[in-house]
Amino acid sequence: MLSVHILCVGKLKEKFYTEASSEYVKRLSGCCKLTLTELPEEKLPQSPSQGQIDAALSKEGQAIRAKLPPNPFLVALCIEGKPHSSEDMARLVRSCEQSSAKHLVFLIGGSFGLDPTLKQQAQVRLSMSPMTFPHHLARVMLLEQVYRAFKINEGSPYHK
Repeated sequence: MLSVHILCVGKLKEKFYTEASSEYVKRLSGCCKLTLTELPEEKLPQSPSQGQIDAALSKEGQAIRAKLPPNPFLVALCIEGKPHSSEDMARLVRSCEQSSAKHLVFLIGGSFGLDPTLKQQAQVRLSMSPMTFPHHLARVMLLEQVYRAFKINEGSPYHK
């Protein structure tokens, strides 16, 4: 069974995000070995300088690296990433299942994104949409799409 890790900067606070996330975590329990890890978002002033943002991203990046499993297949969610269809996501999951990759890892940054070195390290840079979404909503959207990918691969009617 494929091991899927979702490493997120920031903690879900709103009940509706928490409930939606929990529902997809429950659904995914039958499809994969899912680990969802929340890492603290660095505190920044109201109007941070670029230097403060860069320092925070670097520190968050170190925290993410400390949680990476060995030999991960990294997917970084980032604005400059490439959009994928649900079918593309299903192919990505299937290729990881059929390869020597034991850990499919999705990275979701905080309010200011991900450390650039993590994006460079990722095998795939994924954009959820050209629109901007809160990173908490991106987590729910990612969980749903990972679940949908497994359902597509098993031929389930979930994906219509």
